[in-house]
Amino acid sequence: MGKTTTSAAISAGLAKRGLKTVVIDFDVGLRNLDLIMGCERRVVFDFINVIQGDAKLKQALIRDKRLDNLWVLPTSQTRDKDALSREGVEKVLDELKKEFDYIVCDSPAGIEKGAQLAMYFADEAIVVTNPEVSSVRDSDRVLGLLNSRTRRAEQSGQEPVKAHALLTRYDTGRVARGEMMTVEDVLEILAIPLLGVIPESPAVLRASNVGTPIVLDEPSKAGAAYEDAVARLVGEQVEIRIEPNERPGFFQRLFKRTA
Repeated sequence: MGKTTTSAAISAGLAKRGLKTVVIDFDVGLRNLDLIMGCERRVVFDFINVIQGDAKLKQALIRDKRLDNLWVLPTSQTRDKDALSREGVEKVLDELKKEFDYIVCDSPAGIEKGAQLAMYFADEAIVVTNPEVSSVRDSDRVLGLLNSRTRRAEQSGQEPVKAHALLTRYDTGRVARGEMMTVEDVLEILAIPLLGVIPESPAVLRASNVGTPIVLDEPSKAGAAYEDAVARLVGEQVEIRIEPNERPGFFQRLFKRTA
């Protein structure tokens, strides 16, 4: 469960609340957002086409069929990451700001050009991490970049990017056995406010496989946890509940035994 799953869930959660939202895929060459959003067959033009002047923004935006307030801006599967330019990204974002309440930038993993540009113009950042040492260390490095290599960091007198931690794939059983870090351990290292704790759940993979943001999967605990995270993002006071993991069904357990 990673950044793209979270971008899909957060953007869909905002749209469910009546907020006009667009989610942009910054992972040039490895795009997955369109798959998780279930619109891969509707991609004609993409983010890079718009930046390079081959298409207008309205031609590349894909409106979600389930939520009237949600749009997707897919990226290219075939171009190189160098096709992204700061000037081009800024122009697209400025155009989107005129029309949308929220612009969600789905950053690729790592700190290459796509990730740097996804964070450069940010007002707020959701730092998605797993309760494992390597993931938390990577997230701490990203926080350093948010504090030093963003437009807000470069401009004097600007408030820094407001960062939130979102802990995903949290397995209460593994934490109890000492196999994963606790929430407190993670927050001690990152030292930023906690936006939410998403439990490990087979519902997330199922939702991704059928192209549905997990917040639209009403019964799942992971979907409910993302809903709560969205509520906190827009300023509501919602208690953080750490849910036990959803147990696999009989056939899943049987499959594991015979695999």
